[in-house]
Amino acid sequence: MDTMEERAAVRDKDIMMAPAEIRIAPPRGFSRAAYVKNMEEYESLYREAEMDPEGFWARVAGELAWFKPWEQVLDWQVPFAEWFVGGQLNACYNCLDRHISTWRKNKAALIWEGEPGDTRILTYLELYREVCKFANVLKRLGIRPGDRVAIYMPLVPEAVVAMLACARIGAPHTVIFAGFSAEAVRDRVLDAQAKLVITADGGYRRGKVIPLKERVDEALGDDSPANRVIVLQRTGAPVTMRPERDHWWHDLMKDVTASGCPAEPVDSEHPLYILYTSGTTGKPKGILHTTGGYMVGTYYTTKLVFDLKEEDIYWCTADVGWVTGHSYTVYGPMANGATVVAYEGAPDYPEPDRFWKIIEDHQVSIFYTAPTAIRSFMKWGEEWPQRRDLRSLRLLGTVGEPINPAAWEWYNQTIGRGRCPIVDTWWQTETGMIMISPLPGAIPAKPGSGTLPFPGVIAEVVDEGGRPVQPGKKGLLVIRRPWPSMLRGIWGDPKRYQQQYWSQFPGIYLTGDGAVQDEDGYFWLLGRVDDVLNVSGHRLGTAEVESALVSHPTVAEAAVIGRPDEITGQAVVAFVTLRGSIAGDDKLKSDLQDHVGRVIGSFAKPREIKFAAALPKTRSGKIMRRILRKIAVGDPSVGDITTLEDPTLIARLREEED
Repeated sequence: MDTMEERAAVRDKDIMMAPAEIRIAPPRGFSRAAYVKNMEEYESLYREAEMDPEGFWARVAGELAWFKPWEQVLDWQVPFAEWFVGGQLNACYNCLDRHISTWRKNKAALIWEGEPGDTRILTYLELYREVCKFANVLKRLGIRPGDRVAIYMPLVPEAVVAMLACARIGAPHTVIFAGFSAEAVRDRVLDAQAKLVITADGGYRRGKVIPLKERVDEALGDDSPANRVIVLQRTGAPVTMRPERDHWWHDLMKDVTASGCPAEPVDSEHPLYILYTSGTTGKPKGILHTTGGYMVGTYYTTKLVFDLKEEDIYWCTADVGWVTGHSYTVYGPMANGATVVAYEGAPDYPEPDRFWKIIEDHQVSIFYTAPTAIRSFMKWGEEWPQRRDLRSLRLLGTVGEPINPAAWEWYNQTIGRGRCPIVDTWWQTETGMIMISPLPGAIPAKPGSGTLPFPGVIAEVVDEGGRPVQPGKKGLLVIRRPWPSMLRGIWGDPKRYQQQYWSQFPGIYLTGDGAVQDEDGYFWLLGRVDDVLNVSGHRLGTAEVESALVSHPTVAEAAVIGRPDEITGQAVVAFVTLRGSIAGDDKLKSDLQDHVGRVIGSFAKPREIKFAAALPKTRSGKIMRRILRKIAVGDPSVGDITTLEDPTLIARLREEED
């Protein structure tokens, strides 16, 4: 457990700053109107799910629209689960069709703002029509149920349209974050065997145009499985259109109507999407989510965790390129008939009050963002939110990584003005839905704690033998029972799925995160315990960055570690040995950082690169990253080095630091 002890050290200090006896009760007025009003109601709901999980989830599933009822709630053949077996439904139908037969057809579904300041509002009926038209476009281009479609777009309304249109015709989508490089796009398109790519000429970020179509051209060679590309004209930037392969979005949409496109009934276990996330090897994992269980989980958690009401204006700041954008910008909120806000650009463009201006302009009532963003807001200063009227807010949320108590308190006082409950949510790409979080009207908050599991989630902290640990002791966070929105596998690699998540404790899901449970049963999340970093809420495999560095002609070997950072959570630090007699200098450091940016994406660039004559290794050749972590933070202790091949190397590395 040494590695986890080390990685948790900084957060431990924060936990000590927030004693277990500190509890912040939900505002009484909020609780009175909440779906779950007090701890007694939460405990009753939790017991119901614990005693009869299949009956509990069947009751929730009954709130959605099904074309065919299920025959069996759960078929659990460890580690493979099928939920709502034999049932048929459609995710798009549940997000759109079932609302347009009611008064909600004229309710705003999407309020969108672009970075330059342009805005669009689509009602549920208007969004439905756009989705049906684009679904007809996809069918005209030969996309059939089961065909994979890659979406590589800025956060514009058409990205949401594309996702829902794919779901409507039963074509699993794989959304690729617009910050990824051409190589990352190529890898994902090849792995998913996507037949079509949907992109844009570019997107805006801090006033600059990100050349998305140019990257797609670089990514798709003659051997690519994608033989069609649809291009949205977003920025007007000049692009090269390849005859026969490339099509303008607006030209295709002119030739179709919204009629004749009923939602395709698909099996509950039909793939809805593949989303690639970083792992402990250099190859990203394609996390597979299917339709029925995922929709049940995201629908219900959106409703209860955010206490989502008909009149709310809801804003999750995540891009749809990440799972949070899938679950809590698109599928969960729209299954609830919510009005969703989406914003294309940076939070500090053109001024550091951009988010607060959006809240003021659109009267946002629920705001869900990342601790990394909150720490940036703190750094920019209170004067920016104080310029704006934030009285419309009634609930705040955080996602992506543990939030330290100091950031929690700033968020509570400066943004929420002490009157908005904060839901500090823990979940993963793999879980599909929120797993640990306060229910805002019921569960008292403890700054820095995710509090308690969502009903139907059996979470526990165990040691490396799978035994429950005592309160206050660090351990591994596991989930003991299957849940509806759980991943169904790693695309094309069932052995990797079984080995990574289910092999250490058969039948129990290993999250890969460390945690502590206090005397009240509250969970305190400590972050990753494997070689996956969390940089600004983005999961990033150390092996991915190492592979990118070693692909540079000057690099012989590289080891990447994460260093605690008050803004981004973790900063990437790379120790690099160079080939032959090549000398390291600042220019080469900059070149290597840019190289990683080109291979993976700018968010993966190492914050710091340290040149080393050699890396500390065991006699069997394993790099001892724990020593590099100590050196990176200036910790003089290195622990047991009896297996180190060259113990004198530590002193030399420290000298290079000095």
